[in-house]
Amino acid sequence: MTKAELVDKLTEKGKITKKLATEAIELVFSTIGESLVNGEEISVPGFGKFSIVVRKARTGLNPQNKQKINIPETKAAKFSASKSLKESIK
Repeated sequence: MTKAELVDKLTEKGKITKKLATEAIELVFSTIGESLVNGEEISVPGFGKFSIVVRKARTGLNPQNKQKINIPETKAAKFSASKSLKESIK
């Protein structure tokens, strides 16, 4: 589902204008992004949890010349689905 399709669904189900639906979606996702940048964890009961994970530094292989390269430690966003969401998907 694209952002435009999500806006359409919210407009239809929430009986609100497209402009308001777009603003709401942008506000939710920008707030989640800002919270993750600040190192905060976001938990939405019944849906899941957004958090930051640290991937340790490691040695990898360059696929072009098979030389070893050092891959530095990185941070990444992670989403963990709640138990109820996982069960509803089955």
